[in-house]
Amino acid sequence: MTTGAIKRGVTSALVIVVGVAVLAFLSGALYTVDQAQQAVVLQFGKPVGDPVTEPGLHSKLPFIQEVRFFDKRLLAWDGDPNQIPTRGREFISIDTTARWRIVDALQFLKSVRDETGAQSRLDDIIDSVVRDMVSSTELIEIVRSGDWDVNAQDLAKTEALTGAIDKEDLVQKIETGRAQLIRRILEEASKDMPEKYGIELADVRIKRLNYITSVRKQVFNRMISERQRIAEQFRSEGQGEASKIRGETSRELAEIRSEAQRKAEVIRGEADAEATRIYNEAFQRDPEFYAFSRTLETYAEVLGKDTVLVLDTDCEFLKYLQSIRPVAE
Repeated sequence: MTTGAIKRGVTSALVIVVGVAVLAFLSGALYTVDQAQQAVVLQFGKPVGDPVTEPGLHSKLPFIQEVRFFDKRLLAWDGDPNQIPTRGREFISIDTTARWRIVDALQFLKSVRDETGAQSRLDDIIDSVVRDMVSSTELIEIVRSGDWDVNAQDLAKTEALTGAIDKEDLVQKIETGRAQLIRRILEEASKDMPEKYGIELADVRIKRLNYITSVRKQVFNRMISERQRIAEQFRSEGQGEASKIRGETSRELAEIRSEAQRKAEVIRGEADAEATRIYNEAFQRDPEFYAFSRTLETYAEVLGKDTVLVLDTDCEFLKYLQSIRPVAE
């Protein structure tokens, strides 16, 4: 191998080494901040300068400084359900959620370091505020809205659907209401949070609200008892209505029968009168034939197969029989 070839090989190796070194330097000196991120530069573990909030390519000292990235978007916080007594000593299970963002990455890093630490700190702050607010508020104020205006029509509809309602609770004036309570929780929990932790609490909501298990059983039993009471009331009213209907039916039936009997008597009387009139007319036309006809009818009614009469031979009743002459053979 010639001297020139050796020199060219050494030169190529040096170029490669220098290129690798330059690339390593550039990769350690440059970093990119995403649109949804913000960054804090650390030197030997300590923050240097202000947080980097502008997206794009940025520089730092290689090998000496490192970059910590933090999200700028809204982040979710979901607390564990808590059992809290209300002002009226009703124990309820309340489940809350919140949305928060990092507004000061440097303060955030110094106070809670990362999102896990922030979640833990939010647990303490929000749960404490929720407990204080709920324990000083009546249950109806937590459940109902302050701007809900109950009128007679609403009460009638509710009563028609449920059968029974607690009208005192429905018409009770709401001073705070659920929306106002949530705003107060948000305001109280947000105090000093940006300055202390670099966090902005954007929203707090109550996801679920219910009685605790032991109280829920009592409420269900009370609801069952109330339904049974309503059922008994309906049943009693139904029986009373049935008795009323039966009584009216019996009365109407008696009236119908009485009217029918009256009409029957009237018709029967009119028929007897008409029959008497016809008999009188027949009698007036031919008294003898009338007497004969009536006597024959009497024979048919009185004389039967096993009838035995003991009468005098001169009895008027037998005068037509006595006048019968045997037919000559």
